[in-house]
Amino acid sequence: MTNKDIKIVVTGDITINLLQWKTYISNIKEYSYKTYPQFHRNIKLGEDFILSKLVELSTEANIISPKIIFENNRINEDSIVSTVELNLFPMISGKNNKNKVYRVKEFLGFTGPDIGIPKQYPIINDDSEADIIILDDENNGFNNSEEFWPKALKTKDKSPLIIYKTNNLGESNSLWNHIEKNHLNKTIVVINADDLRSKGVNISKRLSWERTALDFVWQMNNNPNLVSLSKCNHLIIPFGVEGAIHYKNKGKSESELYFLTYEFEGGFIKEEQGKMYGLTSCFVAGLVKNIVSGIIGNDNLDSYISEGIREGIVAAQKYFIHGFGNNVLNCSFPDPSIFTEKENDFIYKEHIQNVNIRNTKNLNCRSCWYIIKDKNSFNLAEIAYEIVKYGEKSALKFMPIAQFGNLKTVDRTEIEGYRSINNLMSEYISSKNTVRPLSIAVFGTPGSGKSFGVTEVASSIAPNLIKKLDYNLSQFQSVDDLIAAFHKVRDYTLKGRIPLVFFDEFDSYFGKKLGWLKYFLAPMQDGVFREGDALHPIGKAIFVFAGGTSNTFKKFSGEDIISEDEKIEFLSEFQNSKGPDFISRLRGYVNILGPNQTDENWDQLFIIRRAMLLRSLLERKMPHLINLNDEAQIDNGVLRALLKISKYKHESRSMEAILEMSMLNDAKKWEQAHLPSKEQLKLHVNEEQFSRLLMQEEFYSEKVEKLAKDLQKTHININNDLKDHIIKDCKDISEEDKIYIQHQVRHIPKALQKVNYEVISVNEKPESIKFTEKELDILAEYEHKRSSLEKKESEWVYDKTLDVENKKQPYLLSYDKLPDGYKNKIKNYISAWPEILANSNFKIERLKFLCNCESQLYM
Repeated sequence: MTNKDIKIVVTGDITINLLQWKTYISNIKEYSYKTYPQFHRNIKLGEDFILSKLVELSTEANIISPKIIFENNRINEDSIVSTVELNLFPMISGKNNKNKVYRVKEFLGFTGPDIGIPKQYPIINDDSEADIIILDDENNGFNNSEEFWPKALKTKDKSPLIIYKTNNLGESNSLWNHIEKNHLNKTIVVINADDLRSKGVNISKRLSWERTALDFVWQMNNNPNLVSLSKCNHLIIPFGVEGAIHYKNKGKSESELYFLTYEFEGGFIKEEQGKMYGLTSCFVAGLVKNIVSGIIGNDNLDSYISEGIREGIVAAQKYFIHGFGNNVLNCSFPDPSIFTEKENDFIYKEHIQNVNIRNTKNLNCRSCWYIIKDKNSFNLAEIAYEIVKYGEKSALKFMPIAQFGNLKTVDRTEIEGYRSINNLMSEYISSKNTVRPLSIAVFGTPGSGKSFGVTEVASSIAPNLIKKLDYNLSQFQSVDDLIAAFHKVRDYTLKGRIPLVFFDEFDSYFGKKLGWLKYFLAPMQDGVFREGDALHPIGKAIFVFAGGTSNTFKKFSGEDIISEDEKIEFLSEFQNSKGPDFISRLRGYVNILGPNQTDENWDQLFIIRRAMLLRSLLERKMPHLINLNDEAQIDNGVLRALLKISKYKHESRSMEAILEMSMLNDAKKWEQAHLPSKEQLKLHVNEEQFSRLLMQEEFYSEKVEKLAKDLQKTHININNDLKDHIIKDCKDISEEDKIYIQHQVRHIPKALQKVNYEVISVNEKPESIKFTEKELDILAEYEHKRSSLEKKESEWVYDKTLDVENKKQPYLLSYDKLPDGYKNKIKNYISAWPEILANSNFKIERLKFLCNCESQLYM
């Protein structure tokens, strides 16, 4: 079977696109009219027709569809006509791009019949034996015109694969009712995310892929308007041209997110690049391309849908880039190359990642879901090491990254905060009739990077318009200082700039607690400030209020106060200081997290933030420590201490200070010897803890012999209890068992990571923990697999009886086939680890970068 043997019927609502555009002729002296702009018109078929053309290009299959022939270029008055204005736009976004193509400048509107449904067109050479049916339902009459539906859809005992592209699944939709009743198990529904939103489905946009995905799952589980959609075997929701969600329900629902790591929904198409119709149609054509390949190869439907989604995202982006070409009349539209992979393409299917979306009703579990953790088999500490050593491009190649100018972040919480501010600023800067400043607040500990983060976000939107101004209110002596600052802000607005005004420590004391707030109410609300009897307009500006005494919005507003008495007292004082009035005038806020852990239960990614900050500092301040392979030359102990120290006393400033205080100017590698003295380190970290982290591997290696001897005593007790053979002391233990025990000790730190623990060197003997049964099971299975592999590599083989001389052993089986007695023997060894480690001043501690859900995982 070849592609040409596959019959695909493509039909649905039909729109005729009337394209209008202008051209300019230079140096023409022949006729006067040629000195004016030349106005052009052209007819392009839209909706079902563009979809059938795209499917033909993508599949090279036998396409069966309606046809329209225009007589004398006249359009039937009962047809739907969409009029669009075209213009030349940069082919790709960027300052140096000189190549331009035509795209849509403005959708001018629709015309159609005054009464009755729009004209429907019959399928030419319709075939009831069609393999695939593609329906383009734009709710313009086709869904209730059964006589125009494909034969294969209406004929009994026919079960073609149906791709149903729609924007409407209401009860009045006869087509959907027919599909739901007769073909649901072989139907793939495709509905655009914005179409869902327009129906009142609340799915966030351009915050983070995690938030978008979780919002979708919640809506599918709880929104009564989506009951019919939730029954679909396959539902695909494109999110712009940057991602999609594949929802499956075969008795149990599950959803998978497909996304571009370096873009978020709506990020690929820039405002200066114009618009295009037909993006979802192109996505569907890419999807069908892989489905056809799957039918020919008799592959599993899910696998070729998965590849089809990737193909659809890639094709839609290429379709947008090519537009109508640089000559509307002479260029092929759609461009046939959009479904062909070429060298040096700007996008490949491999760029698009996928991850299963967490489906839980627990709001806490929803809030702590991070793609970076689900997409990586390593724990966060290992990812952090990779980031510093090899850079985020290598370590985070398949993770969502948000970038605003020089600011990069992978922390979902930070991404959502910065994107909220980015969206607010973008809307404000592009709006024409603004009479007051945009007011936002930013909170964080000193040194966390409050000013840097918000400045980079603003500059990434409008670098040539933004003028940054900084004022520290704790240094103002009187209200006159604030009035002088407002005058300077006004001066820049009159020059056509948009001042980005940082009012640092806005929550500082002035006559009383939060004494400055009342002086900002009129400027924030009305866009004016008073000087004597005169009122002065401020103009277009962005006010950024940076907290000095409050490191989070909750702390500033008192939301984190637990005691009722304290809360009543706080709110009384807060109201007297005009706090609620101030908050009502804010349009957004962001909590800057910095390199320290802000919450032991929920702040998981602090170690990743540290890693990205450290890598950035090395690249900017010590580039000679990055070799030609982009690998940072840094001692493992130094790296471990910098990433795992419990707290930096002055946040990012402390990390930067340790780097600058180290003797690295002529160094080829950042060794422990280059670090500042303990007395100097004390300014920025707990120097004792830092030193123990530096030497942790050495401390552990140094005590392996002692730990092994302690575990040998456990071995004696275990064997004597089981009466395998009586051992009086360590001298009676076989060499084989001694080697096994020593290897077990060396692998304890790695084994403990399997249940989210790590080994920490401490000054005094710590209290030993007790493993749960679940933890013992996981550790026992890991230890058995490790030791079995070790034996097999030493040429041991399975036999029913133990024969040490000939290297035969009865326990070289998978863990689940081991006798219970032998499993318990392994568990007894493991149960002894905490006490043995504690006797050597090693503490077993829960990993700090776990969310609350993961901490409870092995309980």
